[in-house]
Amino acid sequence: MYSRVLDLHGDLARRSLFLFGARQTGKSTLLRTTFPEARFVDLLEADTFRTLAFRPESLRESLTPTDELVVIDEIQKLPGLLDEVQLLLDRRKRLRFVLTGSSARKLRRGGGNLLGGRALTRHLFPLCFPEYGPKELARVLSLGGLPGVLSSDDPEEDLRAYVGTYLAEEIRAEALARSIESFARFLTMAAHANGEQLNFTKIGNDAQVPPRTVREFFQVLVDTLVGFEVPPLGALASRKAVATSKFYFFDIGVAHALQGGFAPAPGSAAFGRALEHLVATELRAFLAYRKRTEALAFYRTTSQLEVDFVVGGRIAIEVKGTGRVSDRDTRGLRALSEDVRLSRRILVCTERHRRTLESGVEVFPIADFLEALWGGAILR
Repeated sequence: MYSRVLDLHGDLARRSLFLFGARQTGKSTLLRTTFPEARFVDLLEADTFRTLAFRPESLRESLTPTDELVVIDEIQKLPGLLDEVQLLLDRRKRLRFVLTGSSARKLRRGGGNLLGGRALTRHLFPLCFPEYGPKELARVLSLGGLPGVLSSDDPEEDLRAYVGTYLAEEIRAEALARSIESFARFLTMAAHANGEQLNFTKIGNDAQVPPRTVREFFQVLVDTLVGFEVPPLGALASRKAVATSKFYFFDIGVAHALQGGFAPAPGSAAFGRALEHLVATELRAFLAYRKRTEALAFYRTTSQLEVDFVVGGRIAIEVKGTGRVSDRDTRGLRALSEDVRLSRRILVCTERHRRTLESGVEVFPIADFLEALWGGAILR
């Protein structure tokens, strides 16, 4: 069991919740351990699904006057049930629902009633640094942060099974059954382009899929919470910036399973990409869990000057999988600071000790950076 950062008590005191997250991020476990007194409705149970699909009003009939919290797992499997949820919320002011889901796409496509502001939206991600701790950092860089994977006796096999399950279940559920072979080829190519700018034509050529279909497939990954985009910072006064987003899978281990290897060698290009991927997922989780409003972006010019992440337009973070930083590693940070007033310039790497270069760039070992981030010392 892992102690999760996401605290839902305060939110539920105000209103009901949608809790979204990819499969196996631990939504059900979190809710069952946090709210053992809640009434649970699991739509993955065939008999429960059949009953509510045939008679949605049976949800209303099954509740007692003392029920104050109802958890409905995988609400996207039965979007029509949300009409009953709204009716109950309007009639019973003290009643709260937590509605979990792994696909916003199916809710939208099914015309799901999103409750008209009666529910907040929260996300649960794979384990983040405060949850797995510094001792597990090396394993997370290889295996990712799915709780069941990190605690497994055979994590690599579990990750391969996860990818197979995603293809077999999620894609068929998204009405792409006839495209399963094309999507499988696309998924492998997308994994090898993890952390890079989206290039629909190149990936389409490699996967033998039209670029237009590739664009649709990437949207499926985003909608099923298996991937996310980081947009470019935008055009600056003196430099021409790129206009295409970068794409990351939601979990390092899942990306590695699709790529076919789990242990990138320290100092290799693959290790550097894994380190960047880790920082991307940690920044994303931090901003969401701490309810920060800063946008996460990246900076790259057409002349290939680059900074991996820019938070709130003021904190620039470059990630290098090296044990010794050189001036060349700070070129992007220095270029960006000429056009944007930055409050901090940070370089995350695998050096052993934190230090500050003469240029003012702060060098952080990865563990030190994550401790500072979650401790509130990076984004104040």
